[in-house]
Amino acid sequence: MDRETFISFMAKKAYITAGSEMHAHMHEMSQRALKYTAEINNAYHSPDELRRLFFELIGKEADETFGLFPPFYTDYGMNISVGKRVFINEGCCFQDQGGIKIGNDVLIGQQVVIATLNHDPDPRKRGNMFPAPVKIGNTVWIGAHATILPGVTIGDGAVIGAGAVVTKSVPANTVVAGVPAKIIKTIQEI
Repeated sequence: MDRETFISFMAKKAYITAGSEMHAHMHEMSQRALKYTAEINNAYHSPDELRRLFFELIGKEADETFGLFPPFYTDYGMNISVGKRVFINEGCCFQDQGGIKIGNDVLIGQQVVIATLNHDPDPRKRGNMFPAPVKIGNTVWIGAHATILPGVTIGDGAVIGAGAVVTKSVPANTVVAGVPAKIIKTIQEI
């Protein structure tokens, strides 16, 4: 299976059966991601070098407005897209097989986890998975240690409080916090 076919299946939220060709592709690509993240995480790199490595990892043209503080972890890499002026702080873990789309002017705090796969709840099929993309709008701020679960969309201008576990989509211009995350307030534009 090639990357384009896999990503198109993920976009359709295709069911992934353990041991299938799709599952084997995920394992193969995880080795590629491990190679890049080891390079990113295990030596000092200038901001330009980090940008180059990150964009090679995700298979896209480098954007000079992007910033990253390592370490950074992902288990696929090729299903992440980022807008302009995105900053990812240290210790983030992106499980991107199902797709992660990050808008412009997004700030992602330390040790944020973004997941895009759920395992089948049936114990007899637990190795099987359901993908669901995560979409992060423009001018979003995600606080340290937040977890974004599969299928969540975060609206433009939203703030995710530190340590929040986001299980449902977040409306634009709102602040959410807690476990599970709940709306705390609406942001009034100045």
